[in-house]
Amino acid sequence: MAGLTLASPTADAPPLGGHARYVSPSRETWRRFRRHRLAVAGALLLVLMVLAVALGPLVWRVPIDDIDFAAQLAGPSWSHPLGTDDLGQDLLARMLYGGRISLSVGLAAMVVALVVGTVVGAIAGVSRGSVDMALMWLTDLFLSLPALPLLLLIMYLFRDTLTALVGPQLGVFVLIVAVIGGLRWMQVARLVRAQFLSLREKEFVEAARALGATTWRQVMRHILPNSLGPVIVAATVEVAAAIINEATLSFLGLGFPPDTPSWGRILYDAKDNLDVAPHWALVAGGAIFLTVLSINFAGDGLRDALDPRKVM
Repeated sequence: MAGLTLASPTADAPPLGGHARYVSPSRETWRRFRRHRLAVAGALLLVLMVLAVALGPLVWRVPIDDIDFAAQLAGPSWSHPLGTDDLGQDLLARMLYGGRISLSVGLAAMVVALVVGTVVGAIAGVSRGSVDMALMWLTDLFLSLPALPLLLLIMYLFRDTLTALVGPQLGVFVLIVAVIGGLRWMQVARLVRAQFLSLREKEFVEAARALGATTWRQVMRHILPNSLGPVIVAATVEVAAAIINEATLSFLGLGFPPDTPSWGRILYDAKDNLDVAPHWALVAGGAIFLTVLSINFAGDGLRDALDPRKVM
């Protein structure tokens, strides 16, 4: 037609294969997470501490119960990089061994809290009427209980019985994990229930329901996978809280026995020698502080990375 010119194919037409490159959700989450510098630093520090307590005893082979009365309450040196305690036991060896216990308690208690909280919250979220009300009433009942006094009471009443059945170390470990996890699931349950109430009214769930998907399939294929983001963030908080609770119990003398050095137990043993051997308490308290701080930073980064409404 007169007066019309053809557009240049190089100027207006999209280049061959010029469609947007697909980015997987996991890669996008990693991209958002690594922009959070404190979260990356916290994750790296946490990984280093986990590797240290996992592989450290293979490198530093000093026995945790090796007593040297000639080196009582000695400060850091080449032979004892973190110093010694009142019996001359090497603190580095005891810290590496105790880190395994403290981190294991934190992870195990987190798993218990997440499993119980997710099950309760999911059932309440997909139910209506009396079931939802009963589960939320039970959750509010547990939330109203004073956590620390109840922890101390349960440990005091059942520790000796359980240790007599399965041994002192395993018995205390199982009891601490069960008690801490059993008193930390309520926040997870409320979070999961809120996510389920929001997601079950979304269009993709309505479409699955219209296509004849059962309630179980709707939960397992559509609702639960889309609610895992906040749950993963809550998991980091539970690990930190469990480590602090275990340290509190051990510091009060109701945790692991003296021959099983967790970080809380080492801090409890150091309290009577703060004036002459401050390094003893500083290494245990510093390890707890750095672990909880790194977990909190990593959880903060995960929260931002998994939140689709936050622009990064």
